[in-house]
Amino acid sequence: MIPLKRRKVVPSAAGNTGNTGSEEPLPQQFPQVVLFLLERKMGASRRAFLSQLGGKKGFQVEELFSERVTHVICENNSGDEVSAWLQSGVGGRGRASAHLLDVCWFTESMRAGRPVEILERHKLQQQTEEVEAATFSTPSYACQRRTGLENHNAGLTGALSLLAENAELSGEDGRGVAFRRAAAVLKALPGPVTAATQLQGLPGLGGHSLRVIKDVLDTGASAEVEATEQSERFRAMKVLTGIFGVGVKTAERWMRDGIHSLQQLRDSGRTLNRAQRAGLQHYQDLQLPVTRLQADAVAAILEEALEAVLPGARLTLIGGFRRGKLTGHDVDFLLTHPEEGREEGLMPKLVSRLEAQGFLLYQKTTRNSYLEAEGGPARPPSSMDRFERCFSVFQLAQEAGAAGAAAAAGAAGAAGATGAAGAAGAAGAAGATGAAGAAGLKPWRAVRVDLVVSPFSQFAFALLGWTGSKLFERELRRWASHEKTMSLSSHGLYHSAQSRYLRASSEEEIFAHLGLEYIPPSERNA
Repeated sequence: MIPLKRRKVVPSAAGNTGNTGSEEPLPQQFPQVVLFLLERKMGASRRAFLSQLGGKKGFQVEELFSERVTHVICENNSGDEVSAWLQSGVGGRGRASAHLLDVCWFTESMRAGRPVEILERHKLQQQTEEVEAATFSTPSYACQRRTGLENHNAGLTGALSLLAENAELSGEDGRGVAFRRAAAVLKALPGPVTAATQLQGLPGLGGHSLRVIKDVLDTGASAEVEATEQSERFRAMKVLTGIFGVGVKTAERWMRDGIHSLQQLRDSGRTLNRAQRAGLQHYQDLQLPVTRLQADAVAAILEEALEAVLPGARLTLIGGFRRGKLTGHDVDFLLTHPEEGREEGLMPKLVSRLEAQGFLLYQKTTRNSYLEAEGGPARPPSSMDRFERCFSVFQLAQEAGAAGAAAAAGAAGAAGATGAAGAAGAAGAAGATGAAGAAGLKPWRAVRVDLVVSPFSQFAFALLGWTGSKLFERELRRWASHEKTMSLSSHGLYHSAQSRYLRASSEEEIFAHLGLEYIPPSERNA
């Protein structure tokens, strides 16, 4: 018999988590630097990845905070909360003189292959004893706050929103949510922020967000935001994910293959699915803002078609337009019938009629896959609801587009409080639409339209879920889960402690079930 080979055992360095992969780490090159990565808000998987990376670069990375640690690496934390946590001894006892640093120092050091100089922007913000009293206060959850369309801090929220978008385009959804929560807090404030001290005690403002805010307040701009906005990767990802039907993973795969622009994609000869082909074909139109007048024009077409295929069916404009916005990137409608069950089969009939009339340039319909479970809602395969839905690209007559374009230009001009870049983009895009119509280049424009069919018994939940904003809905569900032991979705509300579904025929009833003050759609613009 052939003897079995003995498995080779490789001794691991005690206390060092840098060598967690199969690749051998470099010898420890910087004995004077001992890192500890704080898991709080960073997450276990990201901490493990960064620890492994540090080990491979020759850094010492400790599993526990101890006297050996010289640099504490944190993400989305303030200096005060980190100091308090470390002093509590939860992570182990360590030296008081350890540097408390943002993860940006770590990533810059990894790129440089050595510990970079610690600059002021790397340090976590520490509050001083002599500070002004907090000027602003606001509840912790966005669903407790009233947030209208007026934004007194557009420069600050624009900077944070761009960093959120960059994080999402990098697959770092947790960081994206952190930046968006910080921006939502600033949007809800009744006046402009003029000093960072006014923000003390406000929820959702981590160390990274506070540094960006302070940079903008002190100098009028954030170097990090400007570098992100000008980076080739961010710009390319914006273009590629701007194609209808293209997500982050697909865009990243294309970029690895050297595709960074629409023309490069066209020249590549790459096989695209139906949605991507439609998105590429109508790219310019779909980048233009959709106006309220254009949304109303689509609604009129749909109402006529609905009356023909199912008399009595109801159509409701949802999304940002229901919250009072004058422009959006698409138009969403919720369909139902007051007689439970009559909505079944509505979508195929409606889509068939719209196609016969020549309104649909592209459409994909998904079936309703929702089942109410006796033991409560099962964990969904994704964060999306499971209603019957039609994703479409709609052909809208240019006369509606041209009229709406003038309104978009006016809205963009009046939207200085929502961000100069966004207003300029809306005005430019509206001008482009109007110019196209005036020049007679094309008698129609493409518009993204989503149709959602809900049973009448779930209509109130669907209306709440699809009105948005996205962060407001996320916070509603977080409140239900963390504060009320409930599970909220666009289909229903389940009380886990009572093991039963709570029924509702209006949004007001849902807020009452959750123990929240009712907030109208116009004040849900978190």
